[in-house]
Amino acid sequence: MRFPWLIIFILLFPFVALAQTGVITGTVTQEGTSKPLPRASVFLSNSSVGTATAENGTFALRDIRPGQYTLVVTILGYENYTKTILVGREPIKMNIELAAKPLMLREVVISSAADWKKNYAAFKKDFIGIDENAKYCVINNPHILNLTYNPTRQILHADADEFLIIENKALGYKVKFLLNDFNIDKISGIISRQGQQVFEELPGTEAQKKKWHLKREEAYYGSAMHFYRSLYTDKLVGEGFMMYTLKRAPNPERPPEDMIKRKIKMFYDERRNDSLKYWTGLANLSRYAKEKLNREPLQQSDVLIRTQQQGIYAIHFSDYLYVVYTKKRDEVYNKDLYRPLDMPNYETTIVTLFSPYTLFDMNGIIVDNAPLYEGSWAKARLSDLLPVDYVPDVK
Repeated sequence: MRFPWLIIFILLFPFVALAQTGVITGTVTQEGTSKPLPRASVFLSNSSVGTATAENGTFALRDIRPGQYTLVVTILGYENYTKTILVGREPIKMNIELAAKPLMLREVVISSAADWKKNYAAFKKDFIGIDENAKYCVINNPHILNLTYNPTRQILHADADEFLIIENKALGYKVKFLLNDFNIDKISGIISRQGQQVFEELPGTEAQKKKWHLKREEAYYGSAMHFYRSLYTDKLVGEGFMMYTLKRAPNPERPPEDMIKRKIKMFYDERRNDSLKYWTGLANLSRYAKEKLNREPLQQSDVLIRTQQQGIYAIHFSDYLYVVYTKKRDEVYNKDLYRPLDMPNYETTIVTLFSPYTLFDMNGIIVDNAPLYEGSWAKARLSDLLPVDYVPDVK
């Protein structure tokens, strides 16, 4: 009578194995001593997995979705500890020593309250976002930010010495962010960010949690995380993604971006309207010319490389990767985003590689050689950010 149950168990075993989660335990002490460090923050960057050390310096992180993570340990007065680890089914045990942080004198930058307020508004716009979700995001401690603006290079820089705490009341998360380096290059239009963050669930009523759940699903589907997970599992078409090769060249009629920005600023300051109008017209030209989309869809094997490291994948392609998500539309005009006239206005992203390949893990997160996004994924900000261990409903 037990035989049929044995068969069912054998059939289900692969799914049980896949559902297993990882565990990390360890102790945090002061470097060179056995002195435990209590109340140190220990977390997996970009995830919802985090804790604090006990009085004896011990910690435990449980129920971790398998994948590659950056383990972060931080406490006031000590250097931050970071280590890349691959979490699987086997428990991981770590003994971590933190070095005391030397007293460093920060360069004093004198600015007015009006300058700080202006810089903060620019920072918030490009760090949090400007979409509907951004309206429900609150930075609890903005004045820990160190904000400086270089008018010559037109770069806004931000960093912080402690957690920047943001409550995302659209998605139901509190995000604690260690902001190491954040730059807005107004000439190139490129925004770069370095840091680690951990997500915590906000308390809420059942009605609020239901709304947060729907908003999280909306943020996930069509995202870069969704794409990379669909790519390595070979479910792109079923999940709504199509990949193509895009060829293009710089527009010879459009001067370099830094020259355009410099001329516009100069003629604006000098109130030379005719020259300002001319250079503004050049700025409105597309950056690219001779764009051609190969309408033969790419397959998984055309872009995906399985590395020798378990759970790590590489993406490689020639020219530009043109990714279309057919389950959402984007009607906002973007002069630099090529769209064939006979193709519906689906959400579209153009991916540029700066290295021969980009590495990502089974959570759908870039772990090395980050690419450049143009289009839908480029608009993603903290207001739409989900932890890497987020799992949507099965549809």
